[in-house]
Amino acid sequence: MLKKTVVLVGMMGAGKTAVGTALARALNVPFLDSDEEIVKAAHRSIAEIFERDGEPFFRARETEVLNRLLHGAPCVLSTGGGAFLSEVNRALIHEAGVSVWLRADLELLWQRVRHKTTRPLLRTPNPRETLRGLYEARLPAYGLADLAVDASPEYSVEDMAGRVAQALATRPDVYELLETE
Repeated sequence: MLKKTVVLVGMMGAGKTAVGTALARALNVPFLDSDEEIVKAAHRSIAEIFERDGEPFFRARETEVLNRLLHGAPCVLSTGGGAFLSEVNRALIHEAGVSVWLRADLELLWQRVRHKTTRPLLRTPNPRETLRGLYEARLPAYGLADLAVDASPEYSVEDMAGRVAQALATRPDVYELLETE
């Protein structure tokens, strides 16, 4: 039984949405994506929000949405790659949920995102170097997550969801196996 919201953090391409969906299914709880919730609330795409209102406005909405979702029914929540960089967001997540860093190395991330056109941050002359810069800048923040689960190219989405569930089982304040499970 899930007692707190599980918040998946990490880089684009780490598998937060795919693993989160599989994990939520396995735990029989809802799966939510904070970026999708922001889009729903704003009635605009994230790109439009950034363009029209700027990143500070987006980050403020992101914090509001995280706070609302963390205080709702326990679920599995995928966050945007930059959400966990905010000290305010990290504190909210730590107080009301548990953060799980899907830790993937740069090469694996690159293999997963290099052909995607849906990554606005990578629309640069050298997207691989852009990804490396983001990766190196974000590692210290991701390292503050409550739990970390290592990704590998050999793991399926279900394997990763199972590994996250195993990590959660070490936290009785978050997840408790019931006799019937």
